[in-house]
Amino acid sequence: MARQFTPKVVTANALLEGDAVYLTADNRWSRLHQEAELIEDEAHAQLRLLHAEGQRQVVVGAYLADARRGPRGPEPIHFREVFRTRGPSNYAHGKQELRHV
Repeated sequence: MARQFTPKVVTANALLEGDAVYLTADNRWSRLHQEAELIEDEAHAQLRLLHAEGQRQVVVGAYLADARRGPRGPEPIHFREVFRTRGPSNYAHGKQELRHV
């Protein structure tokens, strides 16, 4: 029996800064997970991943990450993805620096 498709978001790392970024429905790269396009169809997910992989001048390491619908947008399911939404762990910069303001 075929396994049910788990909704996904397309994620990658910004080429210049290295931050985790997420592909939005309007083809932008956002640093906010909740702005990502939540993809609930497997074929559409593969097409969106191909689109992301074609943007090598902007991002590297694009892949599909499991997500679920949340009250403010997609939410990560796995620990690794939750961790990536918080930014680098070595010192406060980027997303972490913004939280201290």
